[in-house]
Amino acid sequence: MKSNEYSKKILKRLGVKILIYSLVFTLIFALLIFLGMYIADFYIWYPNDPLYIILVTIKKNVFTIWSLGICILLFLYLVKALQYIDYVMQASNDLMSKDNKLIKLPSDLSELEFTLNNTKQNAIQNEILAKTNEERKNELIVYLAHDLKTPLTSIIGYLELLSDSNDLPIEQRAKYINITLKKAHRLEELINEFFEIARFNVGSIVLNKCDLNLQLMLRQIVDEFYPVSKDQKKNIVINCDSSINICADPDKISRVFNNIIKNAISYSFSDSIININVFDNENNIIVNIQNEGNTIPQNKLDYIFEKFYRLDEARSSNSGGSGLGLAIAKEIVQAHDGMISATSKDNVTTFTVVLKK
Repeated sequence: MKSNEYSKKILKRLGVKILIYSLVFTLIFALLIFLGMYIADFYIWYPNDPLYIILVTIKKNVFTIWSLGICILLFLYLVKALQYIDYVMQASNDLMSKDNKLIKLPSDLSELEFTLNNTKQNAIQNEILAKTNEERKNELIVYLAHDLKTPLTSIIGYLELLSDSNDLPIEQRAKYINITLKKAHRLEELINEFFEIARFNVGSIVLNKCDLNLQLMLRQIVDEFYPVSKDQKKNIVINCDSSINICADPDKISRVFNNIIKNAISYSFSDSIININVFDNENNIIVNIQNEGNTIPQNKLDYIFEKFYRLDEARSSNSGGSGLGLAIAKEIVQAHDGMISATSKDNVTTFTVVLKK
């Protein structure tokens, strides 16, 4: 609610109360006057009687006395309104405090009280979340820095061995070169993860949308994973009509499916099938990516799209990721005004992406 709406509401509320109390005061005042006149008729008054003089004075100045009462009433409410400034100033100080104590304001400021308490709770939650993310990021950087050293040491070791041993058999030399290449690729992955962390913390996502054939894009992504899936004896099956098109940023939306499929390959059973099913549901396109693997507990599933969250807490130098893949996927899908969710039951995990046509 805007600040001017608050002031209008408060003024309206005070105005109504002043009007009601003024009417009540007027009725009581008039009742006392008429009651006094009625009782006075039963007595015989003398001009020098003090009570008679007081009653006559009141009778002559009825309007003045009523006006004075109304002025006092207005003054009391003006003081009350000015006290609201003190309440708001105190509430501003309480808003900056980091405790969970609720802000208390008079009933006339109930909407403002609710807004301030909501703002305070959100600020506390955001601070906790930011601190948690910072701790996770720092921990992740320490892990990645340690992991960078492992393949680098291996690369240097094998290269020195190849350099110093000119008489190595061709088969042995080829073996060492292959190991060195694998370590170099792992080193590249870890370096890319550093860049992922940096990119994730800058700016908002800018989209360059165009019409895309979803089946063609999914096939291109799956083809990129063919060496990995074949090595792990995992088959990726696409069930998508060739006529289904979406309007999306090709680079970013392909990254969404790349991250999800990569995650499915990493956590699925060996010699299993990963199914990608696409449905055309009137205004939306629904993509389900399903894999067979250990059921993800609900307490972990609730955090699976958070930054730097990793399912495998006991991380591996060979397979450990930054925990940004699914978080980035969520950001991109939401930027496309879509939705992403995950379910896991009976050793089947399904990621669902809903996109507008």
